[in-house]
Amino acid sequence: MARAMGKNNVLPGFTPALGYTIFYLSLVVLIPLSGLFFKTATLSWADFVAAVTAPRVLASYRVTFGASLAAAVINAFFGVLVAWVLVRYRFPGRKLVDALVDLPFALPTAVAGITLASIYSQNGWLGRYLEPHGIKVAFTPLGIAVAMVFIGLPFVVRTVQPVLEELDQEIEEAASCLGANRWQTFRRVLLPTMLPAILTGFALSFARAVGEYGSIIFIAGNMPMVSEITPLLIITKLEQYDYAGATAIATVMLVVSFVMLLCINLLQKWSRRYAE
Repeated sequence: MARAMGKNNVLPGFTPALGYTIFYLSLVVLIPLSGLFFKTATLSWADFVAAVTAPRVLASYRVTFGASLAAAVINAFFGVLVAWVLVRYRFPGRKLVDALVDLPFALPTAVAGITLASIYSQNGWLGRYLEPHGIKVAFTPLGIAVAMVFIGLPFVVRTVQPVLEELDQEIEEAASCLGANRWQTFRRVLLPTMLPAILTGFALSFARAVGEYGSIIFIAGNMPMVSEITPLLIITKLEQYDYAGATAIATVMLVVSFVMLLCINLLQKWSRRYAE
């Protein structure tokens, strides 16, 4: 069977390469995840439900998923706008702006969190102007959303940007010649082509925000029932030696991650099929 599967490959060594891949994935991914499920299995079903539906845990779900959804929506809009400007316009400093888009990928999350907390605090560069108007960002759920927007924006930009680069501007010119205005051209010609990439970037941004920890804990305030995210609650339970409770909550987050991964793969498959 291995010979049949590998006979069309240019490079030899299909069997050892497959064996090493399975071994490596098992060591890095499957075994740790199995340990998570085995530890959770020590709880009875009633204890599991009680652990993952406690009021404090439900509040953390609302904060985490609510802020992640809001941040992903914001990134879906502004990410498309940034990608459009970078692709369609030439201006001084364009390469610098393009490089800054990837800054959240390279910047340590703790550094990002401390920086955002300093900027949006009561005496920060921006916070000092926002708080007199009743807009408090640092140490509130709004600050969590701001941190999630920061770390999620590159996913939308880098997903939409290649699609815009491949779009032929002659299509827009043809639509204009047929009498379409700019809004009609965007809505009926460009948006259907860009939509799969936008949805993929939205899903990637949402999934990244759900699992974020380092850049949020410094700006969130971490108040139970108010601004406490689920990853922080897991860390708190580990510090309290409640390993079963921590793994139960982590299992819920893992299931959500698998669902998001499935959605992302389906969106990418739809995007490739749409492109064909």
